[in-house]
Amino acid sequence: MPITLFYAGCLALVFVILSARAIQRRGQTGVNLGDGGNEVMIRIMRGHANFAEYVPLSLVLIAALELQGLGAAWVHGLGASLLLGRVLHGYAFGFSEYFPIGRTGGTALTLGVLIVAGALAVWMGLAAL
Repeated sequence: MPITLFYAGCLALVFVILSARAIQRRGQTGVNLGDGGNEVMIRIMRGHANFAEYVPLSLVLIAALELQGLGAAWVHGLGASLLLGRVLHGYAFGFSEYFPIGRTGGTALTLGVLIVAGALAVWMGLAAL
């Protein structure tokens, strides 16, 4: 599972950056809990939370597919797409006032990974029955 491990490590570092951005913004605004009605804080919080919502399942699927023998090119394709999608989305929410390609592109890549990985998991699971 070394390929998934590499992407999990990269994604962990992205998550740390998004976490630090949220902590930094809390310090700037004095908002210790919730969003305080601050639109920038809301956006940063959603970028951070969205990452936490989508990355774990995506990595579990990619890891399971790698363990089941999915080819390295496929695993790299899924991992790289997820990483790029999360970087684009994270930048759009955490560091940019207006970066629509980051939001839409990041969302599309992430959902694409989930769709492809989910379909492959079903197909490989059925084939193993």
